[in-house]
Amino acid sequence: MFGDTSELAENKLLLLYIFDKIKLPISNIQITQIILENNFINYFTLHQYISELVASKFLEYAGEESKHRLVITETGSKVLSMFGERLSKNKIETIDKYLKSNLEKIKKEVTVSADYTIENDNNYIVNLKAMENKIILIDLKVNVPTNKQARELCSKWKNNSAELYNNIMRQLID
Repeated sequence: MFGDTSELAENKLLLLYIFDKIKLPISNIQITQIILENNFINYFTLHQYISELVASKFLEYAGEESKHRLVITETGSKVLSMFGERLSKNKIETIDKYLKSNLEKIKKEVTVSADYTIENDNNYIVNLKAMENKIILIDLKVNVPTNKQARELCSKWKNNSAELYNNIMRQLID
């Protein structure tokens, strides 16, 4: 089903390597993007591997309310340290290069979040959040009347969170 077992093992080690290098809980979407952009594993096989790594307790979900992010466990780190040399140098170089150029973007996605929920017909709750080193800097919930306003607030927060946070704090403190 998965072809060569050494390829299966290497692909799972590659996933552990990525989680170990990032050192932050990341979403399924983020790990999928990293893997697919580098053409390492197809989408369905990737999610099968993730499920198996979670079942084996090499990865775990770090739940943040309804948002689940994956993180490598201590057991996963030990497995990686014991068998990491089985990873091809080419794959390691590719991942290291990718992370070097994209790590700040990944960190921003992890530390800044914006989403909204429908409360009732004309009522949307927008949740804007910023974190640093696992500490919540701001967690703001705003009620808006339209879906368009909710989407716009989320977009503005994702694109300008540092500036908006500083403005909010300045207004509250001054």
